[in-house]
This record gives sequence, C-alpha cells and structure tokens, in this order.
Amino acid sequence: MAAADLNTVRQTIEARLATELADTSGDKVAIPVAFHNMPYEPTPGSSWVQCLVSFGANEYLSQGLTTDSQNRIVGLLTMNIFTAKGVGPGANYVIAKRIRDLYNRVIVSGVYFDAVNGPSVLANPAPEGYFQTQVRVTFEFIEDL
Repeated sequence: MAAADLNTVRQTIEARLATELADTSGDKVAIPVAFHNMPYEPTPGSSWVQCLVSFGANEYLSQGLTTDSQNRIVGLLTMNIFTAKGVGPGANYVIAKRIRDLYNRVIVSGVYFDAVNGPSVLANPAPEGYFQTQVRVTFEFIEDL
C-alpha cells in the first residue's frame, strides 16, 4: 500500500465536528466552525469554534521496508471554543460537552481518539472580546505501507 492520505484523516476528523455543530435537532443550536487556513470573521458576541488538526510524531510498528510494514501516526486535535464575554461559562461548557462526546475514546474510520482534555479556560482569548476555552485530544491511526 501507499502512504496514508493525511487529507482523508483530516477530513474524517473535521467532518465529524462540522456535522455535530450543524445539528439543530432537539435543543441543539448550530455553531459556526472555522478550520485551518480558512478565513472567518465572527459576529461580535456570537459563539463559534476553531478546529485545528496537527500531525505529529510517527513510530515504526514493524520492521519492513517500504512495503508490508506499518507506522503509527499521532496527531493533536485542538478546538478553541468562543462564546460571549461577561455572561459566565455555561454556554461555552455546553458546546465543550458536545465536542467531548464526539471524540472521547472512540474510533472513527480507523482514527483512534484518546481521552479528551479540557475545557481549559484561556486567560487571554484571541481574538479579544470572547470567553475562550480549549478542548484537546490526541489521536492516532495506523499507516499500512
């Protein structure tokens, strides 16, 4: 086989979040999502999520050469959650729970997600004017060569 298509892995991760945050069933509210290298101008005082997928260290799983071998590829999914400033953390934590439920120790299309970290409050939100938390989860997948 050939090396893993990182765009396929990224799309799997991002599509899961985009689908959940577009869902308006029950008492859910749609939340805009901005991805890496995507222009986005938030509406002041609105809620939104920034999703960043980064690939990191790799590790040999078998000692084959470029065929009949496997690598483990590890990455980090970081989601910055922005909500209105000055009204408490409640709305932010509702969004964080939706995100945690999506990725917490699940396997999706061969992508293994670890236990989710956060939401952690960030003291200096960027952009300014929002209450910001961050949810992080490491993930890995196996590359068959």
